Amino acid sequence: MKFVVHVTPNYTENALRFLSKLVATAGIRPALISMEPFEWLPIELRSSLISFRQVRDVFDSAELIAAAKSLADEFGAIHRITSATEQVQIPVARVRDALKIKGMGEETMLNFRDKSRMKNLLRAAGLPVARHFQAENEAQARDFCEKNGFPVVAKPLDGAASISTFKIENEQDLVNVLAELQPTKEKPLLLEEFILGDEFSFDTFLVEGKPVFHSLTMYLPNPLHAVRNPWIQWQVVLPIEIDDPKYDDIRAANAKTLEVLGMKTGMTHLEWFRRNDGTIAISEVAARPPGAQITTMISRHCDFDSEAAWFRLMYFNEFPTDLTRKYAVGAAFLRGMGEGRVKEVRGLDKVVQDFGHLICDRRIPQIGQEKAKTYEGEGFIILRHPETEVAREALSRVVADVKVILG
Repeated sequence: MKFVVHVTPNYTENALRFLSKLVATAGIRPALISMEPFEWLPIELRSSLISFRQVRDVFDSAELIAAAKSLADEFGAIHRITSATEQVQIPVARVRDALKIKGMGEETMLNFRDKSRMKNLLRAAGLPVARHFQAENEAQARDFCEKNGFPVVAKPLDGAASISTFKIENEQDLVNVLAELQPTKEKPLLLEEFILGDEFSFDTFLVEGKPVFHSLTMYLPNPLHAVRNPWIQWQVVLPIEIDDPKYDDIRAANAKTLEVLGMKTGMTHLEWFRRNDGTIAISEVAARPPGAQITTMISRHCDFDSEAAWFRLMYFNEFPTDLTRKYAVGAAFLRGMGEGRVKEVRGLDKVVQDFGHLICDRRIPQIGQEKAKTYEGEGFIILRHPETEVAREALSRVVADVKVILG
């Protein structure tokens, strides 16, 4: 039985879902480190863990190392330590280095977390990435914008998702972003050219540096556009035609990207663009499972549990070898208009009547629920069908018919 440790800052819905897969993994003795009390966990999870450590700040490497060392002193050497949370990847990597735990150390993890470093490595390897600059002060930021021209994308160097990402379209936008993010040498600002085109993800499972499975999703529209326009019901589509030759270019670029960055065993989430001229550009890569219900979509795509498979991969270097692409999958994120709490959900009955046979997962916004802080909204509906166009058409009907009313 392998002694393993998992790290999660909080007990979010996604975190609890991953924890349920963790404790169901055969052949392990799992322990957990979190900032939230043990008593807040559901009883079935508490009873399945062999130990627990609460820390004040899970992002503090010294605290995390001390907690992991305490567990190792009590239960023996840690076989693996994992986390599905983007912002805690560097502290977890430092634990691996400090306690000699197999897996990605800090130097390699920085290739994924430091976006400027990542892009420099990829560009040096001849991979297509957006023009970028790491600005440490206002003057440098203005100089890049002047040379590149508006629009420009701005984000923290260690940003994740699109929550702290801004599109700068003019001088006033630049003033506002600089006032909010205030770049310094210690906290520089990453500036990139704004790419015109369609945005996608490319998600890969690897064993000892070899890709063993991949999937691809299309963002409708791109997340930054969804962030800036709260009325948009964001959609993500995983097509059935992933192995089509039209994706050969990104398949090759993804494989080389992960080799350059030093990924060995795990799951990666690469975001990329198909420019209007047909060429591709890599945006960034994360060395962890994706959010936005994409792991659920991958599971429904091939009728397997991708999150459980991630844990088997991380702990035992094992991954299913008999997966078949069966369905196109689509996710519609239900976003309320305005501010306040959920007052009403309209149009759901008709959607269930028309497309209930396609729906495989759903989280319907609950009356009284607070407005969500992200572009994923207050709920979602996931559906699937063997044909991509059928799934896309059903998805468009979902976002047209279901309305979340706030007040």
